[in-house]
Amino acid sequence: MNIAQTALRDKVHDLAEEAFHRKLISGYGDGQNSNEYQIVWNGKPRHLPLERARTMLSNLIERSH
Repeated sequence: MNIAQTALRDKVHDLAEEAFHRKLISGYGDGQNSNEYQIVWNGKPRHLPLERARTMLSNLIERSH
């Protein structure tokens, strides 16, 4: 995993943690592959590429304000 991907994964993790504490998602964690992240949203686990996970989480948090 390169530095940019590691930084993106860290950002996604931070966003997921914030979304979880705001009760916007019910779970999160590393995906099966190094370039994806698992987010449990509306009761369904979703394995998303890191960039899509970042976008989804950012949008959820923004809409909750």
